[in-house]
Amino acid sequence: MEHIRSHVLICSGTGCVSSGSKKVHAALQEKLAQKGLDKEVKLVETGCHGFCEMGPLVIVYPEGVFYVRVQEEDVTDIVENHLYKGRIVERLLYKEPISLEKVPNYSDIPFYKKQMRMVLANCGHIDPEAIEEYIALDGYQALGQVLSEMKPEEVIEEVKKAGLRGRGGGGFPTGLKWGFTRSAPGDKKYVVCNADEGDPGAFMDRSVLEGDPHRVIEGMAVCGYAIGADEGYIYVRAEYPLAIKRLKIAIKQAMEIGLLGENILGSGFNFKVKIKEGAGAFVCGEETALLASIEGKRGMPRPRPPFPAVSGLWGKPTNINNVETFANVPQIITKGSEWYAAIGTEGSKGTKVFALTGRINHTGLAEVPMGITMREIIYEIGGGIPNGKKFKAVQIGGPSGGCLPEQLLDLPVDYDSLIKVGAMMGSGGLVVMDETTCMVDLAKFFLTFTQSESCGKCTPCREGTKRMLEILTRITEGQGRVGDIELLETMARNIKATALCGLGQTAPNPVLSTLKYFRHEYEAHINDKKCPAGACAKLAGYNITDLCKGCSLCKKACPVDAITGVVKSQHEIDQTKCIKCGTCLTKCPFKAIIKG
Repeated sequence: MEHIRSHVLICSGTGCVSSGSKKVHAALQEKLAQKGLDKEVKLVETGCHGFCEMGPLVIVYPEGVFYVRVQEEDVTDIVENHLYKGRIVERLLYKEPISLEKVPNYSDIPFYKKQMRMVLANCGHIDPEAIEEYIALDGYQALGQVLSEMKPEEVIEEVKKAGLRGRGGGGFPTGLKWGFTRSAPGDKKYVVCNADEGDPGAFMDRSVLEGDPHRVIEGMAVCGYAIGADEGYIYVRAEYPLAIKRLKIAIKQAMEIGLLGENILGSGFNFKVKIKEGAGAFVCGEETALLASIEGKRGMPRPRPPFPAVSGLWGKPTNINNVETFANVPQIITKGSEWYAAIGTEGSKGTKVFALTGRINHTGLAEVPMGITMREIIYEIGGGIPNGKKFKAVQIGGPSGGCLPEQLLDLPVDYDSLIKVGAMMGSGGLVVMDETTCMVDLAKFFLTFTQSESCGKCTPCREGTKRMLEILTRITEGQGRVGDIELLETMARNIKATALCGLGQTAPNPVLSTLKYFRHEYEAHINDKKCPAGACAKLAGYNITDLCKGCSLCKKACPVDAITGVVKSQHEIDQTKCIKCGTCLTKCPFKAIIKG
């Protein structure tokens, strides 16, 4: 019998794989064999730990030592010093950004301290390709419990009492949706998991599927029992090959031991799960477009009613929830609705997983209780803004969400509070911006995305977003006109009121929220022909400050001879000649040239 004295967990989520974790794993295998430790040390490839900024990540148990940014060349040090001699490799430990204090233990790192990891509890800690590891942590206990102890109506009531709301963006009460589908007439019903995560910068669902696929499958099976469905589909974009691979393994394993398929656990309940790979169309995140895609049709939304709960996949009653929603279900069953409802706020129960991206020190995944403030997420978990820059805004909810300014940083993060200030929870993308971000340009970026992803079925979305984008483009290029702001507001309201689906109805949100909180930036672009952030190339001027030493490097590099001055004297830029190419800025060794 082998005696395993250490477990080495290597993050093998997509982020760490792209940073080289596969090479780290291979090097560890080779080095452990060379030292004769391969029988004593077990290597485990896990899903995402969430701390993506610091990947590749390696954790050594039982000590719980957390190594960051581990590369292939670091493996010898880890094996020979830590695993062979018991000495921690301090240079690979996480360091606090200000104090530079080294933090050896996983649980003591500030990024994790404020989190409440429920959906992500297993991610980074188990082998997602080994069903026995999920079962060892009470996996499939919820399914066994509902099949042996609960009636379908009791399961739905438990989910209702928990207060779970859909994590895909809309926040519709999950138990209520399950109840609608169960009560809909029909002898054939479906469960659909929406894993078509399309928001720029969002990777919550992908990480759950890569790191803990059985949790999602179990949640779908519980739902199937509750609503009377015997078949489920996971609609996942083809750009997620690792998630698809691990889902296929998980489904196969669950089938082999009788946790999916016919007569599950001898209960008479049948349930099978299939995977449908999507082509990556953002509109297929809308539930009726998603159903059309599963059916083999072009992914386009249809008018509602009838809602999918009544007439969904192939005209049959269908319940659709996203990955994170289903991942919450097993613990609601095993720990009880009262336990779950005690977390979060009155109207928003449980936790929410956010993807932190943009101008923030600690990019990655964070799971926090509902009601936490945006300030806590950005500064205490995310580590604040890099390079000493000032916080400007945070975009929450992806291209369908809104931008929140600094004065709203202490706003509780929950469904209702965000709606009141012109934003939305969305699927969980958080894009942080600093003082160098132009809010007009940002609104143009998100509208460019939604306009290009419009399916074209309805005129308000197809034509309206295009006209809005044309106006925004003119403004950022210095061609803004008096009345453009009012025209944008009118068009945005009309699109929201008349577009067919959620994509079109929410597409104007970034424009409306930036107009609400950063109207002065629009006015500066239109009236003064200036970009306050200095980000819009056609509006950005370059000026030489008194830091200039007169080295003439900028003068020599200028392609249009717009810079004048003599050696060892401050130079000047002729704004009538300057083509705003930025060459002078890159050439100046003294940081004497400013943009703005």
